[in-house]
Amino acid sequence: MQTIEFEDRFLEALKNSTRVAALTGAGVSAESGVPTFRGEDGLWKKHNPMELATFEAFNSNPKLVWEWYDFRRNIIRKIKPNPGHFALAEMAKLYENFTLITQNVDRLHMAAGSPEIHELHGNIHRNRCLDCGKMDYTEGFDEIPPKCACGGRLRPDVVWFGEMLPAETLEKSMLAAHNSELFFTIGTSGAIYPAAGLPGVAKKNGALVVEVNLEPSEISHVCDIKYHGKSGEILPQIVNKIKELRQS
Repeated sequence: MQTIEFEDRFLEALKNSTRVAALTGAGVSAESGVPTFRGEDGLWKKHNPMELATFEAFNSNPKLVWEWYDFRRNIIRKIKPNPGHFALAEMAKLYENFTLITQNVDRLHMAAGSPEIHELHGNIHRNRCLDCGKMDYTEGFDEIPPKCACGGRLRPDVVWFGEMLPAETLEKSMLAAHNSELFFTIGTSGAIYPAAGLPGVAKKNGALVVEVNLEPSEISHVCDIKYHGKSGEILPQIVNKIKELRQS
């Protein structure tokens, strides 16, 4: 296991910060076995995203899109949180004000016990009616594509290509980054905006920005501290250090 070293400024931030935020991306879930969409084994390597993850695709072939998302749900349903997820849930208990922001749609952070998550890209287990807007977590539909009780069409409540992020969730995430004293960017390539802009917002407003990622990302230049390795190995060490500092 990779053992990390702590710079003095990081130790000071871990000990004295009261407002902490973390952004997580696909790399965190990949350590649990959730297939990624980018990279050599990404799901998009086998399917054309423009046929599966746009509203236009849903309109033209809703059955294909629903079968694709049911396939993904079945994969994710069998996957468990990893030590990185649990470390973030533990971190939330250690700070007076902790905000977890994720680009992931798999709900593994919730399964690990994180109390509140800003889901920027939605939730693959949730459905939304295009007519009445009602959301639910029904699965295993008899009819594909499924319909709401009101008769409207149901869609997976995820953000598709070409769609805006949920405004309220994005606003809360931006505010958390703006107000943070310590900001973590974890398991994200830094390629997808506006999420990739959050570390920059935090840094501009005085936060210490810490990157935890398998390799350098497109936003590494924004980060003050960089740990390149598995988040499931690095984050538990950080949580243990916070506890140690609290006892000193």
